Amino acid sequence: MVNEPDSRADIPGSSLRRLKEAIFGPPLPEDLPPRIVGIIHREQERSEILISLVQICAIVFFFAFYALTPKAFPPSVPFEPIPWALALYAVFTGYRTWLAMRHELGRVLLTVSVVVDITLLMVTIWSFHLQYNLPPEMYLKAPTLMYVFILIALRTLRFEPGYVIIAGLAAAGGWIILVLYAVHVGDDSMITHSFATYVTSYSVLIGAEVDKMVSILIVTLILAISLSRSRKLLYRAAMDRQAAVDLSKFFAPEVAGRIREQKRDLVPGTAELRHAAILFIDLRGFTRLGTAMSPADVMHLLSDYQSLMVALVRRHGGSIDKYMGDGILASFGATRISDSFAADAARCLEAIVEDGKGWTARRRAGGHPAPEIATAMTCGTVMFGTVGDRDRLEYTVLGEPVNLAAKLEKHCKVEGVRGIVTRTAWQFAVSQGFAAHCAWNERPQAAVEGIDLPVDLMTHEGP
Repeated sequence: MVNEPDSRADIPGSSLRRLKEAIFGPPLPEDLPPRIVGIIHREQERSEILISLVQICAIVFFFAFYALTPKAFPPSVPFEPIPWALALYAVFTGYRTWLAMRHELGRVLLTVSVVVDITLLMVTIWSFHLQYNLPPEMYLKAPTLMYVFILIALRTLRFEPGYVIIAGLAAAGGWIILVLYAVHVGDDSMITHSFATYVTSYSVLIGAEVDKMVSILIVTLILAISLSRSRKLLYRAAMDRQAAVDLSKFFAPEVAGRIREQKRDLVPGTAELRHAAILFIDLRGFTRLGTAMSPADVMHLLSDYQSLMVALVRRHGGSIDKYMGDGILASFGATRISDSFAADAARCLEAIVEDGKGWTARRRAGGHPAPEIATAMTCGTVMFGTVGDRDRLEYTVLGEPVNLAAKLEKHCKVEGVRGIVTRTAWQFAVSQGFAAHCAWNERPQAAVEGIDLPVDLMTHEGP
């Protein structure tokens, strides 16, 4: 009999893993994309500039506050620690700000900066007993300790919990040193177990000092855990944003914007009826030409051709619906409602024919494969919406004008022209202000393959 593995052996490990995820959040991928790491790093560098600016504002405030408030110590006191501490801190912060602006703050200097912040505060607190010429136990009651929480919280702006922990440990350790110093310099009679005696004298209540250290450590722990979870959310948000940016390149800008602004879940079968113009653009003889070219040359040809065509479509207010090999389907008035969609599409067709002829000539002169570009335009009611299934959706235009544009583009070869527009679409474009600036020919009752009835056409041979 074969012994089956006991699945219960994994229970402690899985429970510990779930507990860890509940506290610190789900783990990030082991290998984060360099682009995402770069985005977060740039945000952290900007955060260091913000931290420096906050520190500068704090220095200015405390200088002004110290200068304007009445002093509780005698005028003859030989030593005033606060102006010296603020002056040293101002010099260090200025140097730190300069490095932050130059993006030269390394981890070692960042760690030193955190420790210096805390150390300077602790030394200032320690010096109070010298300034007031009183026993060191008195500085343990100084409310200045509360500034330690500001310094710890300031480190959260970088979204790295390690620096929060360093600040918290430095603060707790610094306070332990101050307590030990006060106890060592004083005598046993200064230690009390009475809270009333503690608050009305210079006595040291060990329990009260432990409470302060515990408070510092607990606040540090809470902030570090919160920051760890927030940091993971930041990474995921950056990854989602980068994915959205990358995915938006697969859509026309109008469609990408529509997807981002969608308030409900996208589902297949959602469509709107639009009166629009359709352009179908294609390279003649591309299939035959492509078999004689290397894959790299084929892709270079397509990239060159598509860059020109897409620029023309967008310049005239159109939207690229999809790429179909060397074919390009564009729409006017579908993704974005327009009062001049037909006129815009007709102007775009003229530009495609004219610029396309020049593109072919330039490639031919350069000794490169130079197919001709043909295009056709139709107008009519189309459906614009999502097709596919829930896991793979596509925004597109559907309808008879789309099918007709594809067939008319193929008919360009039969007519020996570079551009074709249905007579109906032509008239609609003229009614919207289109005025042809080059030669067009009427082609009434043309027999088009795949279309049962003859179609009245307008043809354009190019310049």
